Amino acid sequence: MKFNYYPETDSLYISLSDKTSTDSQEIAPDIVLDFDKEGKLVGIDIDRASQVVDLTHLESESLPVNSILLAN
Repeated sequence: MKFNYYPETDSLYISLSDKTSTDSQEIAPDIVLDFDKEGKLVGIDIDRASQVVDLTHLESESLPVNSILLAN
């Protein structure tokens, strides 16, 4: 899972898979879900993200990971 914030558009994209999105559905104002060709969720796009979520804090709990990679 990857989190990408684009300040020029104030958009947060949460990538759940490396698969290509072939369909999108807006489920609420400024919230779009992306699906692959099998209909599986591959990403979440949040427009006007700084008004919707706290971008200064990211926390995870109980994730089954062995290591964490931080990148800029």
